Amino acid sequence: MNMAKEDVNGGEGEGESSINIDGATVEQVVDKVDDLTLAQDSSETGVQEAAKKKKKNKNKSKKKKEPKQQTDPPSIPVAELFPQGNFPEGEIQQYKDDNLWRTTSEEKRDLERLEKPMYDSVRQAAEVHRQVRRYMRSIIKPGMLMVDLCETLENNVRKLISENGLQAGIAFPTGCSLNWVAAHWTPNSGDKTVLQYDDVMKLDFGTHINGHIVDCAFTVAFNPMFDPLLEASREATNTGIKEAGIDVRLCDVGAAIQEVMESYEVEINGKVFQVKSIRNLNGHSIGPYQIHAGKSVPIVKGGEQTKMEEGEFYAIETFGSTGKGFVREDLECSHYMKNFDIGHVPLRLPRAKQLLATIDKNFSTLAFCRRYLDRIGESKYLMALKNLCDAGVIQVCPVTFFPFI
Repeated sequence: MNMAKEDVNGGEGEGESSINIDGATVEQVVDKVDDLTLAQDSSETGVQEAAKKKKKNKNKSKKKKEPKQQTDPPSIPVAELFPQGNFPEGEIQQYKDDNLWRTTSEEKRDLERLEKPMYDSVRQAAEVHRQVRRYMRSIIKPGMLMVDLCETLENNVRKLISENGLQAGIAFPTGCSLNWVAAHWTPNSGDKTVLQYDDVMKLDFGTHINGHIVDCAFTVAFNPMFDPLLEASREATNTGIKEAGIDVRLCDVGAAIQEVMESYEVEINGKVFQVKSIRNLNGHSIGPYQIHAGKSVPIVKGGEQTKMEEGEFYAIETFGSTGKGFVREDLECSHYMKNFDIGHVPLRLPRAKQLLATIDKNFSTLAFCRRYLDRIGESKYLMALKNLCDAGVIQVCPVTFFPFI
């Protein structure tokens, strides 16, 4: 048997790589070395490619974990932006005076934790409201048709809240009351009202998750002449929120609001007006699927001695005016709502029965407007709607207006 030693690296010495070939020629040895080198190179290349692929997949995995960002205009449902269900918290007012013990009591903290699913629903609805509100502020401008403005706002709410029957959606029609109109006006289909530069618009809309309603409004004015009026209402609202709390008397909240509101003046066309709180408009308590739950929050002093109670929800609403300080009800009604406490009422008109069934299915006791009936395919319903109103099954929410500005 012949033995041959080949130094792969072309040299001799300890530590050098070598192979033993039985009865092989030099050419065969060289070929074998080449094959070994190629195999080794191929193996190293495979390892490198596998490492690169693993790193690439790891980067993809990291990208997938990055939180989604809202688009402009908004199009991603809020629930997808917060997949863990940890929705943003709003401003939290701390307890004060006699209620300080609620902050430190373990029992009270435990009871609040039991309410977390309800708080999550409210915070999700609030985040939808905030994102839609921010978007609408960026696009509202003079020359817009009011009906287009409302449809744009409401379609964004439906999209971001993932509208789902009575489980999630719009809580009440968009109020876009202009100038001397204080509240409860929304355009009916075909309305040609156009937003003007000198208009003052109160934009009021609501969202809800599982019947937990978020009711929030803001004022839009393009002419800087009205800035002090807007500031008066904004600061009065913030004051009302700070004053509110468990065991606080509603009249005390109203007195604090009025004091701040009426400390402002506004100059309009060279004439100075004191801003006044509207004495016959109020904030209100809110219940599940019930926008007005029974208690009213005045915005002037001398109101009810009733106290706010633990677990209640309130809309602190303020209205500032340069007029006489009260409103009247007039104009064509556009807001309707099923009577929350109504029992069975016999209806004679078949069309009224059919319309009521549609209202129950789509709105229950949430407020609606004629545009919403049009949207779900109802037509020729005015007589039936009047019959339901006359029977007390449906409540009308009249437009309120200032008799003088």
